[in-house]
Amino acid sequence: MLDSLLHLWLDPNARWILLGCSLLGLSSGVLGSFAYLRKQSLMGDALSHAALPGVCIAFMITGSKSILFFLIGAAAAGLLATLSIGWITRYSKIKQDSALGIVLSVFFGVGIVLLTQIQHSSSGNQSGLDKFLFGQAASMVHSDVVTMAIISFVLVGVCTLFFKEFKLLSFDPGYARGLGFPVPILDHFMMFLIVVAVVVGIQAVGVVLMAALLITPAVAARYWTEKLGWMVILSGVFGAFSGFAGTYLSTLGSNLPTGPLSVLAATGLFGFSLLFAPKRGLFMKWFRRTSMKQQVLKDSQSQSYMKAKGVSQVE
Repeated sequence: MLDSLLHLWLDPNARWILLGCSLLGLSSGVLGSFAYLRKQSLMGDALSHAALPGVCIAFMITGSKSILFFLIGAAAAGLLATLSIGWITRYSKIKQDSALGIVLSVFFGVGIVLLTQIQHSSSGNQSGLDKFLFGQAASMVHSDVVTMAIISFVLVGVCTLFFKEFKLLSFDPGYARGLGFPVPILDHFMMFLIVVAVVVGIQAVGVVLMAALLITPAVAARYWTEKLGWMVILSGVFGAFSGFAGTYLSTLGSNLPTGPLSVLAATGLFGFSLLFAPKRGLFMKWFRRTSMKQQVLKDSQSQSYMKAKGVSQVE
Protein backbone atom coordinates (compact mmCIF):
# COMPACT_ATOMS: atom_id res chain seq x y z
CA MET A 1 0.00 0.00 0.00
CA LEU A 2 2.83 2.38 0.86
CA ASP A 3 4.51 1.58 -2.45
CA SER A 4 1.33 2.34 -4.39
CA LEU A 5 0.86 5.61 -2.48
CA LEU A 6 4.46 6.59 -3.21
CA HIS A 7 4.00 5.75 -6.89
CA LEU A 8 0.80 7.79 -6.94
CA TRP A 9 2.54 10.80 -5.42
CA LEU A 10 5.54 10.55 -7.78
CA ASP A 11 3.28 10.56 -10.85
CA PRO A 12 2.82 14.29 -11.68
CA ASN A 13 -0.59 13.87 -13.31
CA ALA A 14 -1.92 11.64 -10.52
CA ARG A 15 -0.53 14.00 -7.88
CA TRP A 16 -2.43 16.96 -9.31
CA ILE A 17 -5.65 14.95 -9.59
CA LEU A 18 -5.18 13.76 -6.00
CA LEU A 19 -4.74 17.33 -4.79
CA GLY A 20 -7.69 18.63 -6.81
CA CYS A 21 -10.12 15.92 -5.68
CA SER A 22 -9.07 16.28 -2.04
CA LEU A 23 -9.59 20.06 -2.11
CA LEU A 24 -12.91 19.55 -3.90
CA GLY A 25 -14.03 17.20 -1.13
CA LEU A 26 -12.87 19.67 1.51
CA SER A 27 -14.85 22.63 0.15
CA SER A 28 -17.89 20.48 -0.67
CA GLY A 29 -17.98 19.04 2.84
CA VAL A 30 -17.77 22.48 4.46
CA LEU A 31 -20.57 23.92 2.32
CA GLY A 32 -22.66 20.77 2.59
CA SER A 33 -22.78 21.13 6.37
CA PHE A 34 -24.83 24.31 6.16
CA ALA A 35 -27.09 22.93 3.41
CA TYR A 36 -27.74 19.80 5.49
CA LEU A 37 -28.54 21.73 8.67
CA ARG A 38 -30.95 23.96 6.76
CA LYS A 39 -32.75 20.83 5.51
CA GLN A 40 -31.85 21.71 1.94
CA SER A 41 -30.01 18.55 1.00
CA LEU A 42 -31.96 18.28 -2.25
CA MET A 43 -30.99 21.85 -3.13
CA GLY A 44 -27.47 20.68 -3.90
CA ASP A 45 -28.90 18.01 -6.18
CA ALA A 46 -31.12 20.54 -7.94
CA LEU A 47 -28.30 23.06 -8.38
CA SER A 48 -25.88 20.43 -9.65
CA HIS A 49 -28.37 19.29 -12.30
CA ALA A 50 -29.28 22.90 -13.11
CA ALA A 51 -25.62 23.64 -13.82
CA LEU A 52 -25.60 21.39 -16.90
CA PRO A 53 -27.57 23.68 -19.26
CA GLY A 54 -25.51 26.64 -18.06
CA VAL A 55 -22.31 24.78 -18.93
CA CYS A 56 -23.68 23.81 -22.35
CA ILE A 57 -24.81 27.35 -23.18
CA ALA A 58 -21.43 28.75 -22.09
CA PHE A 59 -19.71 26.30 -24.45
CA MET A 60 -22.07 27.14 -27.32
CA ILE A 61 -21.37 30.87 -26.91
CA THR A 62 -17.61 30.76 -26.35
CA GLY A 63 -16.67 27.55 -28.15
CA SER A 64 -14.04 26.74 -25.51
CA LYS A 65 -13.98 24.39 -22.53
CA SER A 66 -12.96 26.91 -19.89
CA ILE A 67 -13.86 26.51 -16.21
CA LEU A 68 -14.19 30.30 -15.93
CA PHE A 69 -16.87 30.49 -18.65
CA PHE A 70 -18.50 27.34 -17.31
CA LEU A 71 -18.62 28.96 -13.89
CA ILE A 72 -20.38 32.03 -15.28
CA GLY A 73 -22.89 29.94 -17.22
CA ALA A 74 -23.58 27.54 -14.36
CA ALA A 75 -23.88 30.40 -11.87
CA ALA A 76 -26.51 32.05 -14.08
CA ALA A 77 -28.37 28.75 -14.47
CA GLY A 78 -28.14 28.08 -10.74
CA LEU A 79 -29.46 31.54 -9.94
CA LEU A 80 -32.35 31.00 -12.36
CA ALA A 81 -33.07 27.61 -10.77
CA THR A 82 -33.04 29.12 -7.26
CA LEU A 83 -35.41 31.91 -8.32
CA SER A 84 -37.66 29.39 -10.04
CA ILE A 85 -37.89 27.26 -6.91
CA GLY A 86 -38.68 30.33 -4.82
CA TRP A 87 -41.31 31.53 -7.28
CA ILE A 88 -43.03 28.13 -7.45
CA THR A 89 -43.20 27.75 -3.65
CA ARG A 90 -44.29 31.36 -3.14
CA TYR A 91 -47.04 31.65 -5.76
CA SER A 92 -48.44 28.12 -5.76
CA LYS A 93 -49.46 25.42 -3.31
CA ILE A 94 -46.52 23.25 -4.34
CA LYS A 95 -44.11 22.48 -1.49
CA GLN A 96 -40.38 23.00 -1.73
CA ASP A 97 -39.43 19.34 -2.22
CA SER A 98 -41.85 19.07 -5.17
CA ALA A 99 -40.55 22.35 -6.60
CA LEU A 100 -37.00 21.03 -6.31
CA GLY A 101 -37.96 17.89 -8.22
CA ILE A 102 -39.67 19.90 -10.96
CA VAL A 103 -36.77 22.32 -11.43
CA LEU A 104 -34.21 19.50 -11.26
CA SER A 105 -35.96 17.49 -13.97
CA VAL A 106 -36.63 20.45 -16.28
CA PHE A 107 -33.12 21.89 -16.13
CA PHE A 108 -31.45 18.50 -16.49
CA GLY A 109 -33.69 17.68 -19.45
CA VAL A 110 -32.77 20.97 -21.11
CA GLY A 111 -29.11 20.22 -20.44
CA ILE A 112 -29.34 16.80 -22.12
CA VAL A 113 -31.07 18.36 -25.15
CA LEU A 114 -28.34 21.01 -25.45
CA LEU A 115 -25.67 18.35 -24.99
CA THR A 116 -27.16 16.37 -27.89
CA GLN A 117 -27.38 19.54 -29.99
CA ILE A 118 -23.71 20.26 -29.38
CA GLN A 119 -22.83 16.72 -30.41
CA HIS A 120 -24.53 17.15 -33.77
CA SER A 121 -23.34 20.72 -34.34
CA SER A 122 -20.60 21.90 -36.68
CA SER A 123 -18.03 21.59 -33.89
CA GLY A 124 -18.28 17.84 -34.45
CA ASN A 125 -18.13 16.65 -30.85
CA GLN A 126 -19.01 17.58 -27.31
CA SER A 127 -15.45 18.60 -26.50
CA GLY A 128 -15.61 16.32 -23.49
CA LEU A 129 -18.84 17.84 -22.14
CA ASP A 130 -20.44 14.39 -21.92
CA LYS A 131 -17.89 13.60 -19.18
CA PHE A 132 -19.61 16.23 -17.05
CA LEU A 133 -22.54 13.87 -16.49
CA PHE A 134 -20.56 11.34 -14.44
CA GLY A 135 -17.19 13.06 -14.24
CA GLN A 136 -13.75 12.11 -15.46
CA ALA A 137 -10.99 13.30 -13.18
CA ALA A 138 -8.32 11.88 -15.49
CA SER A 139 -9.24 14.50 -18.11
CA MET A 140 -8.23 17.36 -15.82
CA VAL A 141 -5.10 19.25 -16.78
CA HIS A 142 -2.76 21.32 -14.63
CA SER A 143 -4.67 24.57 -15.18
CA ASP A 144 -7.96 22.89 -14.19
CA VAL A 145 -6.48 21.67 -10.92
CA VAL A 146 -4.97 25.08 -10.14
CA THR A 147 -8.33 26.73 -10.75
CA MET A 148 -10.04 24.08 -8.60
CA ALA A 149 -7.54 24.60 -5.79
CA ILE A 150 -7.90 28.39 -5.81
CA ILE A 151 -11.70 28.27 -5.83
CA SER A 152 -11.76 25.61 -3.11
CA PHE A 153 -9.58 27.74 -0.84
CA VAL A 154 -11.78 30.77 -1.57
CA LEU A 155 -14.94 28.79 -0.69
CA VAL A 156 -13.49 27.57 2.60
CA GLY A 157 -12.25 31.09 3.39
CA VAL A 158 -15.66 32.63 2.68
CA CYS A 159 -17.38 30.03 4.89
CA THR A 160 -14.90 30.82 7.66
CA LEU A 161 -15.46 34.55 7.25
CA PHE A 162 -19.27 34.25 7.26
CA PHE A 163 -19.43 31.44 9.81
CA LYS A 164 -21.51 33.44 12.31
CA GLU A 165 -24.01 34.56 9.66
CA PHE A 166 -24.35 31.07 8.17
CA LYS A 167 -24.76 29.61 11.67
CA LEU A 168 -27.66 31.94 12.44
CA LEU A 169 -29.16 31.29 9.01
CA SER A 170 -28.98 27.53 9.58
CA PHE A 171 -30.53 27.41 13.06
CA ASP A 172 -32.76 30.48 13.45
CA PRO A 173 -33.27 32.68 10.36
CA GLY A 174 -36.05 34.56 12.17
CA TYR A 175 -33.67 35.59 14.93
CA ALA A 176 -31.08 36.57 12.32
CA ARG A 177 -33.68 38.73 10.60
CA GLY A 178 -34.51 40.35 13.95
CA LEU A 179 -30.82 41.20 14.46
CA GLY A 180 -30.80 43.02 11.14
CA PHE A 181 -29.02 40.45 8.98
CA PRO A 182 -30.08 40.44 5.29
CA VAL A 183 -31.42 36.88 5.36
CA PRO A 184 -32.62 36.70 1.71
CA ILE A 185 -29.26 38.00 0.46
CA LEU A 186 -27.37 35.54 2.67
CA ASP A 187 -29.61 32.72 1.47
CA HIS A 188 -28.94 33.46 -2.19
CA PHE A 189 -25.25 33.98 -1.42
CA MET A 190 -25.04 30.51 0.09
CA MET A 191 -26.81 29.06 -2.94
CA PHE A 192 -24.28 30.83 -5.16
CA LEU A 193 -21.41 29.27 -3.20
CA ILE A 194 -22.98 25.83 -3.67
CA VAL A 195 -23.25 26.51 -7.41
CA VAL A 196 -19.56 27.45 -7.50
CA ALA A 197 -18.64 24.23 -5.67
CA VAL A 198 -20.78 22.24 -8.11
CA VAL A 199 -19.17 23.81 -11.17
CA VAL A 200 -15.70 23.17 -9.83
CA GLY A 201 -16.55 19.55 -9.06
CA ILE A 202 -18.59 18.40 -12.03
CA GLN A 203 -15.51 17.68 -14.14
CA ALA A 204 -14.24 15.26 -11.48
CA VAL A 205 -17.50 13.89 -10.05
CA GLY A 206 -20.20 14.85 -12.54
CA VAL A 207 -23.55 16.56 -12.12
CA VAL A 208 -25.28 13.31 -11.18
CA LEU A 209 -23.04 12.52 -8.19
CA MET A 210 -21.97 15.99 -7.07
CA ALA A 211 -24.89 16.29 -4.64
CA ALA A 212 -23.70 13.15 -2.84
CA LEU A 213 -20.26 14.66 -2.28
CA LEU A 214 -21.92 17.77 -0.89
CA ILE A 215 -24.21 16.06 1.62
CA THR A 216 -22.74 12.66 2.57
CA PRO A 217 -19.66 13.97 4.45
CA ALA A 218 -21.89 16.41 6.36
CA VAL A 219 -24.32 13.66 7.38
CA ALA A 220 -21.41 11.47 8.50
CA ALA A 221 -19.89 14.32 10.51
CA ARG A 222 -23.21 14.99 12.27
CA TYR A 223 -22.96 11.60 14.00
CA TRP A 224 -19.71 12.54 15.73
CA THR A 225 -20.42 15.90 17.33
CA GLU A 226 -23.08 18.26 18.64
CA LYS A 227 -21.14 21.46 17.86
CA LEU A 228 -21.41 23.19 14.50
CA GLY A 229 -17.76 24.22 14.37
CA TRP A 230 -16.51 20.67 14.83
CA MET A 231 -19.13 19.37 12.44
CA VAL A 232 -17.95 21.72 9.67
CA ILE A 233 -14.32 20.72 10.30
CA LEU A 234 -15.10 16.99 10.35
CA SER A 235 -17.24 17.29 7.24
CA GLY A 236 -14.38 18.99 5.41
CA VAL A 237 -11.95 16.30 6.58
CA PHE A 238 -14.33 13.52 5.54
CA GLY A 239 -14.81 15.16 2.15
CA ALA A 240 -11.06 15.56 1.62
CA PHE A 241 -10.48 11.93 2.62
CA SER A 242 -13.21 10.81 0.21
CA GLY A 243 -11.52 12.64 -2.65
CA PHE A 244 -8.15 11.19 -1.67
CA ALA A 245 -9.51 7.66 -1.32
CA GLY A 246 -11.40 7.85 -4.63
CA THR A 247 -8.27 8.96 -6.46
CA TYR A 248 -6.15 6.28 -4.82
CA LEU A 249 -8.64 3.47 -5.49
CA SER A 250 -9.00 4.52 -9.13
CA THR A 251 -5.26 3.92 -9.65
CA LEU A 252 -5.49 0.30 -8.45
CA GLY A 253 -7.25 -0.89 -11.59
CA SER A 254 -7.79 0.11 -15.18
CA ASN A 255 -10.72 2.32 -16.15
CA LEU A 256 -11.90 2.81 -12.57
CA PRO A 257 -13.78 6.15 -12.30
CA THR A 258 -12.47 8.57 -9.68
CA GLY A 259 -15.72 10.45 -9.05
CA PRO A 260 -17.98 7.48 -8.26
CA LEU A 261 -15.25 5.94 -6.10
CA SER A 262 -14.98 9.20 -4.15
CA VAL A 263 -18.72 9.11 -3.54
CA LEU A 264 -18.49 5.45 -2.46
CA ALA A 265 -15.67 6.36 -0.08
CA ALA A 266 -17.86 9.08 1.43
CA THR A 267 -20.69 6.55 1.71
CA GLY A 268 -18.32 4.17 3.49
CA LEU A 269 -17.48 6.89 6.01
CA PHE A 270 -21.18 7.48 6.52
CA GLY A 271 -21.76 3.77 7.13
CA PHE A 272 -18.93 3.64 9.65
CA SER A 273 -20.28 6.73 11.42
CA LEU A 274 -23.79 5.31 11.44
CA LEU A 275 -22.56 2.21 13.23
CA PHE A 276 -19.66 3.31 15.42
CA ALA A 277 -20.05 7.02 16.26
CA PRO A 278 -19.63 7.42 20.06
CA LYS A 279 -23.06 8.88 20.89
CA ARG A 280 -25.27 8.37 17.83
CA GLY A 281 -23.84 5.18 16.33
CA LEU A 282 -26.20 2.19 16.23
CA PHE A 283 -23.61 -0.21 17.62
CA MET A 284 -22.70 2.13 20.46
CA LYS A 285 -26.38 2.67 21.29
CA TRP A 286 -26.89 -1.10 21.37
CA PHE A 287 -23.79 -1.50 23.53
CA ARG A 288 -25.02 1.14 26.01
CA ARG A 289 -28.49 -0.40 26.18
CA THR A 290 -27.02 -3.86 26.74
CA SER A 291 -24.67 -2.56 29.43
CA MET A 292 -27.54 -0.73 31.13
CA LYS A 293 -29.75 -3.83 31.07
CA GLN A 294 -26.95 -5.91 32.57
CA GLN A 295 -26.37 -3.28 35.24
CA VAL A 296 -30.09 -3.13 36.08
CA LEU A 297 -30.27 -6.91 36.24
CA LYS A 298 -27.18 -6.99 38.45
CA ASP A 299 -28.62 -4.34 40.79
CA SER A 300 -31.95 -6.18 40.92
CA GLN A 301 -30.25 -9.44 41.81
CA SER A 302 -28.15 -7.66 44.45
CA GLN A 303 -31.24 -6.09 46.00
CA SER A 304 -33.06 -9.44 46.00
CA TYR A 305 -30.08 -11.05 47.70
CA MET A 306 -29.91 -8.32 50.36
CA LYS A 307 -33.64 -8.62 51.05
CA ALA A 308 -33.41 -12.40 51.35
CA LYS A 309 -30.40 -12.09 53.64
CA GLY A 310 -32.24 -9.54 55.82
CA VAL A 311 -35.25 -11.88 56.18
CA SER A 312 -33.04 -14.80 57.19
CA GLN A 313 -31.30 -12.72 59.83
CA VAL A 314 -34.65 -11.66 61.34
CA GLU A 315 -35.81 -15.26 61.56
